[in-house]
Amino acid sequence: MALHLVPRSLQYVEAVSDHGSIQAASRAIGIAASAIDRQIKLLEGRLEVQLFDRTVTGMTLSPAGEMFVVLARRWNADENRIWSDVKQMQGVNLGHIRLVAMDSLANGVLPRFLHHVAEVYPKVRIDVEIATPDDAVTALRADEADIALAFNMKPQRDIHVLWTDDLPLHCIAAPGHPIAGLKEVKLATVRDHAIAVQSPALAIRRILEAHHGWIFSENRPPVVTNSLQLLKQLVVSGSHVAMTSELDTAQELLDGTLVAIPVRGLSIGPQTISLGISARRPLPRIATKVAELLARDVADILGEVRARETDR
Repeated sequence: MALHLVPRSLQYVEAVSDHGSIQAASRAIGIAASAIDRQIKLLEGRLEVQLFDRTVTGMTLSPAGEMFVVLARRWNADENRIWSDVKQMQGVNLGHIRLVAMDSLANGVLPRFLHHVAEVYPKVRIDVEIATPDDAVTALRADEADIALAFNMKPQRDIHVLWTDDLPLHCIAAPGHPIAGLKEVKLATVRDHAIAVQSPALAIRRILEAHHGWIFSENRPPVVTNSLQLLKQLVVSGSHVAMTSELDTAQELLDGTLVAIPVRGLSIGPQTISLGISARRPLPRIATKVAELLARDVADILGEVRARETDR
């Protein structure tokens, strides 16, 4: 039987919250439904408050129940930190780390980093959640992630930024595209071509729209998507160009399937890429090592991309 430091009642509340009913939670965690129901009712009786709103379609958290789920997740994170630190004291690099990152990094930075972790820390488990930059910060604050790799993340009272780098805006094009041979390009020139742009769910679109909104309404209508993978495929095909960062397209730039041309005459500063953690609780020592490894891997791939573009 697995040993848990988190009280059973908190485990059961979290499981029912995640799965929507006692029966579903029972199947998911392998505990009898009667045992889960008993523990939750005992907790509700002691508190004299309902943790769940019970309906014919399932169970949803009450406001009090939401507080207990937050507590359960924090307790789980603390349990993970304790186990990891004890194993570190014994010379074993063991741990469970939750990373939240951007969709645009899924075919470049993240595979390289995960391969690196498997080589250096083979006993460390990494859970990777893909999210928007805003949701990444929310996940850190809610103790749903240990590390966030996100665009435009700023140091705040409850967010500590371990590493950051600037990401100037570039026009991304296929090597055979007319723009590809230019050393730099103005925004108006980019707009003369078919362009794929990010949806307002992504920060770069909101920034461009605030300062250069005309590119979304004049001349050719753009293709709009919230998928960086689709955007990159359109550009690779040669039918469109796009405006984004070198990191978004790092693997394609290194492979030579895309080129990046600096965009001049912008009235906006560069985006940033940052590695952040919660400032409210310490990371396990192994998680700190893994975060440092991730920062080095991102810095290395940016260095490789910039060296290639300089030589182009």
